[in-house]
Amino acid sequence: MLFTYAVPDDAWYVELSEAVPAPPAWASSPDAETHLPGAALLTAVVPDEDLIRQPTIVVHPDSERVIPYEVMRWYLGKVAEEVERCRAALIESSHNDT
Repeated sequence: MLFTYAVPDDAWYVELSEAVPAPPAWASSPDAETHLPGAALLTAVVPDEDLIRQPTIVVHPDSERVIPYEVMRWYLGKVAEEVERCRAALIESSHNDT
């Protein structure tokens, strides 16, 4: 899962992607990642500058992968946490501006 900020959209992107093995050369390092993000399967768009804009989910149709139910629940839980975090920060910011 990747979290990235899209300045033009004023939103966080929470991407669920297929895991791909890290390069074999990385195996020599004990702290190395074993997998890296591959092709995106889903992207949640979580606005953080406007309470009226609702979060959305983008399905990447070219992936045609089956997402197990438990993985989807886990992902949507992470998206919900991000929505709550962004909304709380925006509300806090608006209270500090007054």
